[in-house]
Parts: sequence; structure tokens; C-alpha cells
Amino acid sequence: MAQDKGFPSIEKALIAARAADSKKATDIMIQDVRGLSSVTDFFVIVTAQNNRQIDAVLDAIEEAEVKEAGVKPYSVEGAQEGFWALQDYGDFVVHVFQPEGRDYYRLEEVWNDAPLVDFQPEGDAAQEA
Repeated sequence: MAQDKGFPSIEKALIAARAADSKKATDIMIQDVRGLSSVTDFFVIVTAQNNRQIDAVLDAIEEAEVKEAGVKPYSVEGAQEGFWALQDYGDFVVHVFQPEGRDYYRLEEVWNDAPLVDFQPEGDAAQEA
């Protein structure tokens, strides 16, 4: 069982973003929704190209969160459908979209008043940007 190491929400969101980047997710952004949402502090929003990549991203994030921060998601939704999946960690929520889903839902525009957290991809996605 994971032992929560008490990391701040922002650190856990950054762990998720780095893990998504390690699986070549693209368009990675972290929105600070504190003060705008009573549900969570941060949204981590990423794009994956297909169902297989969505699964790989979700697995990498969960593994990194358990290893580094000692937390597991409270729930995972949509992983079977593959269009849009999310992991709810309580103080941050990860949204993994296929490109069509991200274009359709435009979640980042729903929370466009939320400041963005500085995150610079390190993997191949950074070189393509």
C-alpha cells in the first residue's frame, strides 16, 4: 500500500506531468484551479495519440505517484473507452485525451481563468515544439 509522503499538490501535479512526458504525451499543461474549483487544486491535461498510449500514460503516472509521492488515484474513469480518461488524486486530477477529444471538450478553455503552472517537457515532445 502506498504511504502518502505529504508532498504539496503542485509537486504531485508536476510528477504526473513528467511521467506523461516520459510516455511521449504532448500538449502537457497544468492549470492551477485553486480558488476557482472546490473539487481540486490542479488539472494536468495531456494528449495521447491512441488508446494504447492513453493506457501507457495512465500507468506511468500512477507508478510515478506511488513511487515518488506515495499516493494512488481515488478513481480512474474512461480508461476503457480511450477517448478521454482521468485519474482523480483528490488535490489534482489528470485528464488524458486523444486529439479529437481534447479538441471537442476544450477543457482548458472551461478553466481559462486558471493560471498555468510552468512545465517544460524534457522528452521528444519538447524537441518537436
